[in-house]
Amino acid sequence: MPFSTLGLSDPLLRAIADAGYTTPSPIQSQAIPAVLDGHDVLAAAQTGTGKTAGFTLPILHRLSQKAYSSNRPVRVLILTPTRELAAQIGESVSKYGAHLHPRLKSEVVFGGVKINPQMMRLRGGVDILVATPGRLLDLVNQNAVKLDQVETLILDEADRMLDMGFIRDIRKIIALLPRKRQNLLFSATFSEDIRKLTTGLLVNPVKIEVAPRNTAAELVEQVAYLVNKANKTELLCHLIKENRWQQVLVFTTTKHGANRLTEKLNKVDIKAAAIHGNKSQGARTSALAGFKANEIRVLVATDVAARGIDINLLPHVVNFELPRAPEDYVHRIGRTGRAGEEGQAISLVSHDEYNFLRLVEKLIGKEIKREQIAGFEASAVAPPMPAEPPRRPRPSRNSNQLRRPGGSQSGNKPKAKSA
Repeated sequence: MPFSTLGLSDPLLRAIADAGYTTPSPIQSQAIPAVLDGHDVLAAAQTGTGKTAGFTLPILHRLSQKAYSSNRPVRVLILTPTRELAAQIGESVSKYGAHLHPRLKSEVVFGGVKINPQMMRLRGGVDILVATPGRLLDLVNQNAVKLDQVETLILDEADRMLDMGFIRDIRKIIALLPRKRQNLLFSATFSEDIRKLTTGLLVNPVKIEVAPRNTAAELVEQVAYLVNKANKTELLCHLIKENRWQQVLVFTTTKHGANRLTEKLNKVDIKAAAIHGNKSQGARTSALAGFKANEIRVLVATDVAARGIDINLLPHVVNFELPRAPEDYVHRIGRTGRAGEEGQAISLVSHDEYNFLRLVEKLIGKEIKREQIAGFEASAVAPPMPAEPPRRPRPSRNSNQLRRPGGSQSGNKPKAKSA
């Protein structure tokens, strides 16, 4: 089924062709018609499924079909948890709207940078505003932007926004919007917290789920290398050099760990850069650009910073440490195996992480292949996943926030491609 069957305008189809895409992904083929028809949408899709185009294309179509307003009130508001994801969405809006006339004006605002330049750019008004919640409220409080004419609200990566404690900010923002509007909520999973958030927000939504709940990407080869903790860095260097990996995304659980690993990799002539919340926006942007351009071989990231990283044909993701929340494993490995391409997800698992490995296996419903590398054997070997894993209920980190709003924060052979 080509994009031309979805009801998009010719300028948008031209932009899609310019980008090299021919066939919509499953999330796009379901979400685009629903958004065009004006429905609220509740969509669950793993990263890399093309969901950004799934909402940017139809909102651009809807806006371009309406009368142009010279004062440019914000008509579409897109909320997202991280700077990187906000920038990525902004790029998609510009790319797909390139041939629209008149051109729709869009802006991206997030924390971590000076607010005054953002205020200046908003003075002439914008049709589409992409924002992180904390910085948007800062701009509202400075009277730099009004939200009383928003026609469509989009919450992207809603599950991560809840994880990051944005629930109170989101509720404040929703209170500023017109009661009558279209609402689109996109999330990697349909958690209980997401279901609570949708109550009273979405009206008879079209529900879309393109992958089983919390299922790891099918095209991703997953393997766990059992290794002593003290030998992890040496094993990572061995894998990179022995296999001649040229582009590797490595996850650590802490910012300090990301910095330390980056220093060690650079000392053995493996060019690496770290990306996490303590890095300036300029440093994060530079590191990501260098990684995409293959100037940096290894990008070391924490979970929060990696949200929104979108790299075509990323071949390798390495869990230097397993995440403490098994759901984050699904988000991590979703960085590879995107748009129908194969990928490889490798976890370096030490003895103290065996329980985390079993929790991940329980979540994804399959056993991850265990291997050892000669010279890096673990002193203790993890047992396989039990047939009936013991129940280990993990209280939601946001359950209290949903009942009593908490703090806020301011602010990754030729075949048909999918946008």
